[in-house]
Amino acid sequence: MIKNKIKNMQKQKGFTIIELIVVIAIIAVLAAIVMVNVTSYIAKGKDVSIRGNLSTALTNAAVYYDAISNYTTVCADTLYGFKTAYDAAAALSGAESCADSIDKWCACSQLVSDVTKYFCVDYTGTKKETLITCATDCADGTDYVCDGL
Repeated sequence: MIKNKIKNMQKQKGFTIIELIVVIAIIAVLAAIVMVNVTSYIAKGKDVSIRGNLSTALTNAAVYYDAISNYTTVCADTLYGFKTAYDAAAALSGAESCADSIDKWCACSQLVSDVTKYFCVDYTGTKKETLITCATDCADGTDYVCDGL
């Protein structure tokens, strides 16, 4: 009777705990690799969205100027869509700024994939990626140009 039980136990098939742990470890490593790649693609997608929204804001500022003949409140404009486009970019960014005056304006937003880079647009039509912070390029209220100075 005991011999039959031993033979039956030897015939049973299945995975050992070591085999299961190895498979789980391999799956975990592959999942980590996929997550790193997916995360970088998501950040790059957000950068593209920031650039697109600020480019739209640039176009909307031109429409605003054609209608109002100055840029005095372009950063707060909801009628011509500037603020909507700017706010969409700002929602994705860690740092942003917008400054306007009678004849000038500038808007800037920090990029997501590389937080040392910023995307800036201004009244001259410049659309530029820069290493200069938004506070330096736009928020000081004196420059209004995406020149990095």
